[in-house]
Amino acid sequence: MITEIGIVAGDIWHFLDQRNEVTLNELVKGIDKSRDNVLMSLGWLAREGHVLLQLSGNDYKVSLRKNV
Repeated sequence: MITEIGIVAGDIWHFLDQRNEVTLNELVKGIDKSRDNVLMSLGWLAREGHVLLQLSGNDYKVSLRKNV
């Protein structure tokens, strides 16, 4: 499971690097992995300080932290 989380985290990184900022729903649809895997991987990236999450209405906006 840890390996899969790492792979999906890399997919998220590349997805965000190409698009700058997306909503959480766009991210889940764009990565094409289970929502649970995307959320676990996003949590890992957030804990490591690699992504920014901001509540925007009923969804979150997700972007890479550029100064990491």
